[in-house]
Amino acid sequence: MCGIVGLLLANENEYVNQMLFDGLTVLQHRGQDAAGMVTAENRRLHLRKENGLVKDVFQTHHMLELRGNVGVGHVRYPTAGSSSCAEAQPLYTNYPYGICVAHNGNLTNTAELTPIIRDQVRRHVNTDSDSELLLNIFAEALVKANSNKDSKMTEAIFDAMTSVMTQCKGGYAGMYFINGVGLVGFRDPHGIRPMVFGTRASSNGKTDYVMASESVAIDTLSFNLTRDIKPGEAIFVDSSTNEFHCRICAPSTSRAPCIFEYVYFARPDSIMDGISVYESRLKMGEKLAEKVMRIYPDHDIDVVIPIPDTSRTSALQAAYRLGCPFREGFIKNRYIARTFIMPGQATRKKSVRLKLNTIKSEFVGRNILLVDDSIVRGTTAREIVQMARDSGARKVYFSSAAPPIRYPNIYGIDIPTRHELIAYERNEAEVAEKIGCDWVIYQDLSDLEDAVSECSPQGETKLCSFDTSCFSGIYATGESIEDKYFSNLHTLRNDDAKQKREGSDGQGLGKNSHDGCESVSNDKRPEVHKSSSCESLSNGTNDAAASR
Repeated sequence: MCGIVGLLLANENEYVNQMLFDGLTVLQHRGQDAAGMVTAENRRLHLRKENGLVKDVFQTHHMLELRGNVGVGHVRYPTAGSSSCAEAQPLYTNYPYGICVAHNGNLTNTAELTPIIRDQVRRHVNTDSDSELLLNIFAEALVKANSNKDSKMTEAIFDAMTSVMTQCKGGYAGMYFINGVGLVGFRDPHGIRPMVFGTRASSNGKTDYVMASESVAIDTLSFNLTRDIKPGEAIFVDSSTNEFHCRICAPSTSRAPCIFEYVYFARPDSIMDGISVYESRLKMGEKLAEKVMRIYPDHDIDVVIPIPDTSRTSALQAAYRLGCPFREGFIKNRYIARTFIMPGQATRKKSVRLKLNTIKSEFVGRNILLVDDSIVRGTTAREIVQMARDSGARKVYFSSAAPPIRYPNIYGIDIPTRHELIAYERNEAEVAEKIGCDWVIYQDLSDLEDAVSECSPQGETKLCSFDTSCFSGIYATGESIEDKYFSNLHTLRNDDAKQKREGSDGQGLGKNSHDGCESVSNDKRPEVHKSSSCESLSNGTNDAAASR
């Protein structure tokens, strides 16, 4: 899962660097592994990317160099490839025009695409990142679509996007910046990964445009939210004419956004596919409480306590429906990353105690209902239950606003293997025993779907279907859990494999974080170390293609 934001300002004398920084900052929850941005000034591209948080990657001297009225930014949480900063985005190829890509999601047919790009198209693939495939497929398709000198650029771009969506399978959303041409935003044919865009009046009387993973970035930048990009749609903003174009480019489409966005990943103040994430989480809490009362009508719950932060909204509504007090029993250290997206069980376990501390007076002698957004591997849940008992709780009950997660997610969320999931081949009683609580209760899948769809606008735009693959094992793109793809996924992306590949600490930083980064040739200040400045755009260049 990643966060992306792109901006095109109509006034060429204005810069996007600070707005990209602010947009990435409010999308930081979507990825804390790496950050990057590219800007363009008079067709000269400026790139900065590195492992780390937004506030650490972009220092003042970087921002001064990131000039231009158009740019793209990215925060990364790796599910494909590695944590090397060579795979931090945006990625770049010089042919044609100079194209950069920022991508959120995951392609499921990379094994088929890689040899085609490498051996048939003869474009260099320098990393294991599926984003690089997306970049090269679009670049090559644009070359072919633009080979007719009479063809218009707009038509060529949409033809190239049709080629991308025909060839690429999976859940993805992203944007291409074409140097001197404009900004292209797109979303996969099922709309699995989110993407919205907005506008505002420019200082020169024209229109400024923004695209982002979540509407919260558009709000923060004081743009007006226009709408979600539709499944299979591409939008193109021409940097020369300031004109906006859109087209459905996929041969067939269906709307099935990832329901886990509403459960966990998205910020509660975001709106996705017309649905308020906050309101959907209130509904999740309401339906969870109804199930508790249905299964345990004579429950002895004294107090409802959320596991901060995502579950707070659901816990608040659950407490209201149960008629029990809502209390804050855990205080969160906000300087620790989200434990679910930390690689390595040992790292996750250690981080729980660093991230949370209890207010003991809320636990002593009480029967506690803990509410979390979901239970994935169970590491966090087990530690939290023990913390509640250590703080004096008489009984500890655990509830999940999401159903049991029993299947891998293959669309950009790091749930790669069933064997690492606590609910795999376990019922609720067995899960309760495993995490050490008195009983555990999960949301029903039908209730989760209803909780989100009931918040959808009525009429033709009402959202009724979702990708629920990590709960149901039914994949929007047609994969079967018995496919060889899943066994390969387990081999490549289980925790042990990640630790062996990236370092024994399990944090993806076993190697120097500068490994694979491009040399810096556009920083002439001798007192600044090269790795700390903006980079020359040398990654992913295709000199063979450029020499045609």
